[in-house]
Amino acid sequence: MKKLFTLVAAALSSLAMMAQGWPADYKGVMLQGFSWDSYVDTQWDNLRSQADELSQFFSLIWVPNSANCNNGYNNMGYMPVYYYDQNSSFGTEKQLRSMISTFNEKGVGMIADVVVNHRNNLGVNGSWVDYPVETYKGQEWTMYPSDICANDDGGNTKVWADKNGVKLSNNNDTGQDWSGCRDLDHNSENVQKNIINYLKFLKDDLEYVGYRYDMVKGYSSSFTGKYNSETKPKFSVGEYWDGNASLVKNWINGTKVNDEIQSAAFDFAFRYSVRDACNNGVWSNLGKENGKDRVTGITIDNGEYARYAVTFIENHDTQYRSASEPLDPIKKNIMAGNAYLLTSPGTPCVFLPHWKQYKSEIKQLIYIRQLAGISNTSKMYQMASSTAYYVAKTMGESDRFTMFIGGSNDAYTVNDATLVASGENYKVYLSNNTETAWASVPTGDYPEEFEVTLTAVSASDGAKLVYTTDGSDPTASSQSVTNGTTLKVSADIVLKVGLLVDGAVKGIITRNYTIKPFEPHTATVYVKDPQWDDIYFYAWANDEKGTQLLGVWPGTKQTEKKTIDGTEWYCYSFDINTADYSFNIIFNQGSNKDQTVDIGPITSDKYYEIAEKSNGKYTVTDVTESMTSGISGIIADAPIGNAPVKVFAITGSELRRCAAGTTIADAVKGLPKGLYIVGNRKIVVNQ
Repeated sequence: MKKLFTLVAAALSSLAMMAQGWPADYKGVMLQGFSWDSYVDTQWDNLRSQADELSQFFSLIWVPNSANCNNGYNNMGYMPVYYYDQNSSFGTEKQLRSMISTFNEKGVGMIADVVVNHRNNLGVNGSWVDYPVETYKGQEWTMYPSDICANDDGGNTKVWADKNGVKLSNNNDTGQDWSGCRDLDHNSENVQKNIINYLKFLKDDLEYVGYRYDMVKGYSSSFTGKYNSETKPKFSVGEYWDGNASLVKNWINGTKVNDEIQSAAFDFAFRYSVRDACNNGVWSNLGKENGKDRVTGITIDNGEYARYAVTFIENHDTQYRSASEPLDPIKKNIMAGNAYLLTSPGTPCVFLPHWKQYKSEIKQLIYIRQLAGISNTSKMYQMASSTAYYVAKTMGESDRFTMFIGGSNDAYTVNDATLVASGENYKVYLSNNTETAWASVPTGDYPEEFEVTLTAVSASDGAKLVYTTDGSDPTASSQSVTNGTTLKVSADIVLKVGLLVDGAVKGIITRNYTIKPFEPHTATVYVKDPQWDDIYFYAWANDEKGTQLLGVWPGTKQTEKKTIDGTEWYCYSFDINTADYSFNIIFNQGSNKDQTVDIGPITSDKYYEIAEKSNGKYTVTDVTESMTSGISGIIADAPIGNAPVKVFAITGSELRRCAAGTTIADAVKGLPKGLYIVGNRKIVVNQ
């Protein structure tokens, strides 16, 4: 009986912990996996394809609202209509589930964007207040006009409702009004039931690990507390958009249920401090909150409330969108801002465009954070502050720390630490007590050979470094080098480096380097004949201008077909002349006729089959893998662009060089079975 009580108590304790907003001492880093209009970057299949890389650096990925918004055009999800129809501008429900499952298997949790302050209507017959009836697990779910706040849209909704004989709720809004959609009355029992069931669907069925609540100023914080206490997410963060840290803390306290906080919040005060420091070059702003000096630490709190601070420096609402929507971005010193973000307490949230543009530097900073053992509740101490520079130390585990120095930083001397990362207006040091090896280049794919410098971060002056390149752990008898030695990497290797101190090896790090030389090539897009009367290809480059590649909409009518294993495919080839070039494509039946969803980004041969309709557009299935498992058919017969063709082993070593126009089959002729890189394509020789 005692054992049973212990088990039950442990289970209840676990559930209670799951409901307390955000884990304490959490060391993970979150990625905002989208930006405004990121319909290419944030396609579910595109994010899923990056799971191997992203899972090495991020524990959480926040994605946009994944439900159908029913408007016939791309939508970021902030005007929701449906809850259970999970076919959105970012992909189908099947693709969504595949993405979430893939990341879950790699230990990365997906954070759902929950938009429940308001809800858009179906707009049938000009109605402002009609909502879909959805069926989930045999039960119907819907909302009614009586679920809309009495004073919605400054009273305009009531004027319309009275005119049309419609009854709204008797309750006024419990937060700020927003006229874009109808504001929901969270005091309504029906609204609460709908939202709670929807959240359970997101967590228990789709397997999101937590929620990001949109526009929480729009309704009382007590409702966020209720929703979380009922559904028990491990992670919850609210968008309380305010630079006043005290107000953010008040919102966090307002989520309490049984005196336990139920949600974290985005640290907007932190963001504004970083923005001002970076844009103005006034580094003392990193130590200010609302223009006033603060003692130390992040803007919400350097103690109890640090646990609930999700820090960031840019998001989809602050970034530059266009000349007509410049918004409020960080305009310079972006990496200095990210360096401060990733060496500070709280749970940092990295913005997707920053990750794409500064990937190597951000990877290094995440490594540093991991090695120092920095968590959301670590302590941060301001060491020096002036207009010209700012210095702060963040304490991790076991006397390990990171030191951030921004601005003109030569004026400050750092002791007992080693410089491990630097860039424009920032330097980051790692405590010598960390006792670790360090490499100047992070894991990744590189287009050509490069050099990596090995550094000993150690309190021992005599520390040496030992390393291997075959993935095995280095030992005292492995290749030994002195601190600061530079190695040349010219092939695919798994580099492991450790400290050698007093005959013992410790502090081993691992870096996976892949050499992927870029060669100009063509990318041919194939689509299985859908038996349409006509098929058009509309394509555009993913450049700043969205350059049209096959003319204006609907593009170019296709007639050329290739027969592969008895099946007909329409196809068209595009030139890929630079490593950063990609394009998107849409298959359609002509102007004002049916079309597929946007497809891309594409950089190599792709094979697609047109599938079912969703949100008024055909979806597609990528069948490239099944079509390129060998070198038969069209793959073998295809010429590889107009440049000389190089054949590389998967290790990166060049095996042969062929004349321009050589087919794949001829390029690999005579090679043994295996995987090769031919014209920047992976080719399996299995014959």
